[in-house]
Amino acid sequence: MGALGGFGGCFDLSSYQLKEPVLVSGTDGVGTKLLVAIEADQHETIGIDCVAMCVNDILAQGAEPLYFLDYLATGKNDPRKLEKVVAGVADGCVAGNLALIGGETAEMPGMYAENEYDLAGFAVGVAEKSQLITGSEIEVGDVLLGLPSSGIHSNGYSLVRKVFFEQNSYTLTDQIEGLSETLDRELLKPTKIYVSALLPIIKEQKIKGAAHITGGGFVENIPRMLPEGTAAQIQLGSWPSLPIFDCLQRLGEIPEQEMFEIFNMGIGMVVAVAASQVDEVIEKINEQGEAAYRIGEVIPLKNKTVLFDEEEK
Repeated sequence: MGALGGFGGCFDLSSYQLKEPVLVSGTDGVGTKLLVAIEADQHETIGIDCVAMCVNDILAQGAEPLYFLDYLATGKNDPRKLEKVVAGVADGCVAGNLALIGGETAEMPGMYAENEYDLAGFAVGVAEKSQLITGSEIEVGDVLLGLPSSGIHSNGYSLVRKVFFEQNSYTLTDQIEGLSETLDRELLKPTKIYVSALLPIIKEQKIKGAAHITGGGFVENIPRMLPEGTAAQIQLGSWPSLPIFDCLQRLGEIPEQEMFEIFNMGIGMVVAVAASQVDEVIEKINEQGEAAYRIGEVIPLKNKTVLFDEEEK
C-alpha cells in the first residue's frame, strides 16, 4: 500500500487473521559471489540470490513471507547494469511470494570502483506465535529430509574463487571436465527459494525443525535447529551429488569433512519431521514440483552434533 517514492514502505496486515501474530525478519547479502557476477558482467540473477538468502531464513522459522526491501550501493550508477540487478530482485520476490515495497540505491564514488556494487536485502514474514518453528519439539527418531540445492548457492565463494582462479588458473568461460556448463554459468546459478515447496506443509504444522544450509554447511547449520541433547546422523549418498562440489573437492584437494563445514553439498534446506509422517511430507513436497530425500535421523547426543554415516554416535 502507498505510492512509490514515499519515505517508507507500507504493508497492510489486516487480511492476516492471526490471534498472536509474530513478525519474523531476516537480512543478508550475496557475499563474494558478487565478484563473479561483476567479472562475468552477468547481473540478471544476483538479485534472486539476495532474496533467497533472506526469505529462506525466515521460512525456516515458520514465517509466511510478506515483504522485501533491497539496498544497492555502487561506485557509479549504470542504469543498464542496475536495472538487471533490480529485475532479479523482483523475480526473487515473485518466487518467494513477497511484496517488494521499497529499497535504496546509493552512488558512492570513492567507496566503490565505478564498476563495483554491493547488494543486501531485508525480508519480513509473519507467523502465529504458537506455530513458530523453534525445533523444541524435535525428538530422537525424527527423520531428516533434505531438499536439493541448485548449486553452490551464495556461500563459500571466497574459497570457490581461490580454487578455480588462483590455484588452477581457470577463467569464467572455461568448460571444466565434469561440468555441463561453462564456469560462469555454473557459479552464477541462482540460490533456490523453498517457499512454494515448504510453506503449505509448514501451515499444516508437519515441520518440527528447519535449517537453511548456508555458510557453515551441514556442520554449523543443522545443529541450530536441534534441541539440547540431540544430534543429527547423516547418511552420505542418500541424495544425488552435484558435479560442482566434486570439482571443488578434487581441484582444491579439500577434505570431505571440510566440504561439509563450508558448502551445502547439494542440499539447500533440511527439515525434521516425525517418522510416521515422512511419506506424507515427501509426497506433498513432490506435489509442489520439488524433490525431497531422506538423508538422516535425529539421535541422542554423545559427542558431535552432526555425524556422517558410521561415525561413532
